[in-house]
Amino acid sequence: MFGKRYAASMINRSAENDQDRRRFLKAAGMTGLGVVGAGALGGLATGTASAATARPTAAAAAASAEVSDGAVLNFALNLEYLEAEFYLHAVTGKGLADSMTTGTGTRGGVTGGRAVKFKTKAARQYAQEIAGDEKAHVQFLRSALGSAAVSRPAIDLQSSFTAAAQAAGLVKPGRSFDAFACEENFLLAAFLFEDVGVTAYKGAAPLISNKTYLEAAAGILAVEAYHAGNIRSALYQHTDGILGLGLLGRDLREASVKLSNARDSLDGPADDDQGVIDSHGNANIVPTDANGIAYSRSPGQVLNIVYLTNKAAKSGGFFPKGVNGDVNTSAAN
Repeated sequence: MFGKRYAASMINRSAENDQDRRRFLKAAGMTGLGVVGAGALGGLATGTASAATARPTAAAAAASAEVSDGAVLNFALNLEYLEAEFYLHAVTGKGLADSMTTGTGTRGGVTGGRAVKFKTKAARQYAQEIAGDEKAHVQFLRSALGSAAVSRPAIDLQSSFTAAAQAAGLVKPGRSFDAFACEENFLLAAFLFEDVGVTAYKGAAPLISNKTYLEAAAGILAVEAYHAGNIRSALYQHTDGILGLGLLGRDLREASVKLSNARDSLDGPADDDQGVIDSHGNANIVPTDANGIAYSRSPGQVLNIVYLTNKAAKSGGFFPKGVNGDVNTSAAN
């Protein structure tokens, strides 16, 4: 769920040592920087989503300088663990192998998750492809970090989705939302993650000075944008069938708007997030600003969403015991 923020930190924040950098470059050379990516980071300074033309403030640059390459990579790895577990459970019924979840910090288990009974071949193939990408991201980051890689933290794929659905008004208090109950629920759950990754990568771009890394980061952003556009298109096109929510399939479009509004309520005062339809009911597959440019999120804002809180916190939501590593606190909004 990440990829380009680590590239930014690699160039601008070589705060660990030369060995750490060489390890990363070796891993990148073996697998190709383009495999990384699926993100959830976006500028290490907390704050509201930035405009496309905004430049990092001196305070933001100072805050970024305090974070090591390893810390940023490990933040990315936490998020990759989350996405990989979600998609792998959906397509295979099981998550990452134990050998891919060890490392520093407290290793946690995964609550919830099971194979989805997809009703369309297309949705199944979308999920399988994305699951493969997310697993590759975990492998890449663990290779890049070596013995410094954090272990998989405790992940909740059950009550967290219910809390998010209740906050969005998709289900009433006391009722649950099972992200794996049907194809439509799965798509809504995937939508909750995917847009966050794109905005995270966008937030890192202004911090990258080396053109080689900037090009790699652009490739990573492109992959995440493909994923997000794929899920958004699938949601928009679902106009038939009955959801596990008890709604007609066409209401998936409205459900995406409700989830978008819920994300907006968590990550700060800016109203940037967008569902798959606009206020007139027209298709809105690519969420942009007035200039047709994607917006940004900081790591703190990303953690607001995955912790399901609009306050400064170190745990909650999808990470009931928090993420492992130094970048672990959501923003106070």
